Amino acid sequence: MRVLKWADLAAKVFLLALLVSALVWPDLSGVKEKAGTARLVIYPLGAAVVPVWWRLSGRRRAVADGSTPARGYPWAADLLITLPWFLDLLGNRLNLFDTVVWWDDLMHFLNWLLLTAGALLVGTFQRPALSRGVLLMCALGFGVTAAVLWELGEYVAFVRGSPELATAYTDTLGDLALGTLGAVCAGLAIGQLQARGMLTVSSQTHSGGFTAR
Repeated sequence: MRVLKWADLAAKVFLLALLVSALVWPDLSGVKEKAGTARLVIYPLGAAVVPVWWRLSGRRRAVADGSTPARGYPWAADLLITLPWFLDLLGNRLNLFDTVVWWDDLMHFLNWLLLTAGALLVGTFQRPALSRGVLLMCALGFGVTAAVLWELGEYVAFVRGSPELATAYTDTLGDLALGTLGAVCAGLAIGQLQARGMLTVSSQTHSGGFTAR
């Protein structure tokens, strides 16, 4: 768990550094013409979801189940949910979205895989194991909804007034398909790991509801 903890903290520190640099040097951020202000607000909020949830609910659940709050924090889930915001901002900062043809497609697949996997870990924290079918349905429900909301946000924030509008329909369909595929892969992966006993849910564990074997 120590590796997950430091990886999560490092991801948050680097995300914060990118956010500060985008605020101080907006011309170098890569998001100035891509709803930069909205990203500066939404991204830190996204990275704070698990800590806030832990403060409001998860900590009490861990205490009720006999876990030690300080050790019961779900570092894996927090890392998985933090990484998409960091990777998106880093990709924009390095101008990868505009210079690498396949980068946008990779990010829609990978980020939704990571985000959905993190959401599944949070949703099943200190709860009985769910069947693979239920996990898959939860992954689809969360992943597809999040992907649609993202595309709507992009359209309202900057696509409708940019040159990208001409190809927005095709691009949006592709992004939604890749996001859905990523969510499906997340559901299948969590279900497979759980079925193999590599993720176990127990009130006796101190690894955020899951123990890796």
